Amino acid sequence: MSRSEELFRKSRQIFPGGVSSPVRAFKAVGGSPPFIDRGEGCRIWDVDQNEYIDFVLSYGPHILGHNDPNVLQFICDTAKKGISFGAPTEVELQLGEMVRSAFPLMERLRFVNSGTEATMSAIRVSRAHTGRTRILKFEGGYHGHADSLLVKSGSGGATFGVPDSAGVPEVLARETLTLPYNNPQALRDLFQREGDTIACAIVEPVAGNMGVIVPDDEFLRELRTQTEHHGTILIADEVMTGFRQTYGGVQILLAFEPDITTLGKIIGGGLPVGAYGGSADIMKNVSPDGPMYQAGTLSGNPVAMAAGVATLQRLKTPALYSLLEEKGRMLADGLHAISRSLGIPIRINRMGSMMTVFFTSEPVKDWQSASKSDTEIFRKFFKECLLEGIYLPPSQFEAFFLSTRHDDGVIKESLEKFHRALYRTREWLDQGRPETGN
Repeated sequence: MSRSEELFRKSRQIFPGGVSSPVRAFKAVGGSPPFIDRGEGCRIWDVDQNEYIDFVLSYGPHILGHNDPNVLQFICDTAKKGISFGAPTEVELQLGEMVRSAFPLMERLRFVNSGTEATMSAIRVSRAHTGRTRILKFEGGYHGHADSLLVKSGSGGATFGVPDSAGVPEVLARETLTLPYNNPQALRDLFQREGDTIACAIVEPVAGNMGVIVPDDEFLRELRTQTEHHGTILIADEVMTGFRQTYGGVQILLAFEPDITTLGKIIGGGLPVGAYGGSADIMKNVSPDGPMYQAGTLSGNPVAMAAGVATLQRLKTPALYSLLEEKGRMLADGLHAISRSLGIPIRINRMGSMMTVFFTSEPVKDWQSASKSDTEIFRKFFKECLLEGIYLPPSQFEAFFLSTRHDDGVIKESLEKFHRALYRTREWLDQGRPETGN
């Protein structure tokens, strides 16, 4: 038994499923997760000293790679002065100014400790501002584990939410409406019937939690038109995409103007951080200025703020995002060529340094088409990649991420490993998909 397997066995006696977040348990792909010991650049090592090229990057925040020396130094220097005070600090103001400069629509903002807190708070302030209670989300969109957002979507048009998790009251879930992503006609139909009752609509401008899905231009335009017409607050969930494709958010690239933006991941440089913000008129509802209460003892703690400041300072380099775009294109083009040569149908959806490989021959533009992907093939592919020393998200419906440390040599090395993994996957398919166990 490997050390990782032994640690997982012990962890299952302490944590539900042996983990502190469900996807880490490897239930979708089988087997035991490697317990990670350390990371450097674009590589990580587990407790058994197996080395992996990391395409998870803590689900996105390590855009500069693991242990960037500038980020690490600023964290250490700040921590020496105190880890947290439950009081304002100058570094908190510094990061706030940097975020507002990158997102001019966030005239006022507040730091929280996670993306879930950010989206939950954004919804609460939307309800406070409009006096309405209903919210709209899109099928396949994950915005954290707040009760109002853990609902199933309908099979067609808008439906009342049904709890997607035990412990979520049906009466609360029914306040959440769902629509298919990338369907402007469904938007028009819903808002014609229900628009004046909806407090807010929350959307990932580029979806990342049903796999990467880039929106149609008409979809985002229609969403902005309908919400504006009906006095509905439009929330852009950029927890995953903020500072990932450009300095700022994809709302800049897509000319998309939300009322509230939520952020996380990269603005914490790998430490737990979230933020939400919007116009001064909306944010004046937030306590202590207004009646909408939201607080957090560790919100804006100096160590997390320092990690964010050091990361954003590095991301201001003009050529950095062009470099990430080039590496993302190289990886996607290489994977397409390998899959074609082996006769394995895939679709790669990509936005800069963020992508998903879907095992399907059909275009993927919403949750319905994403869910048709062959998860059995992904499961086999994932295991073969792990054997090759490639660390991927353990789910068909998550995104791969690249960092600035994934240079040309690493991309070439990765493609060689992907080729071997896909070759063995092809052999497995030719053998009729024999059961490989957990």
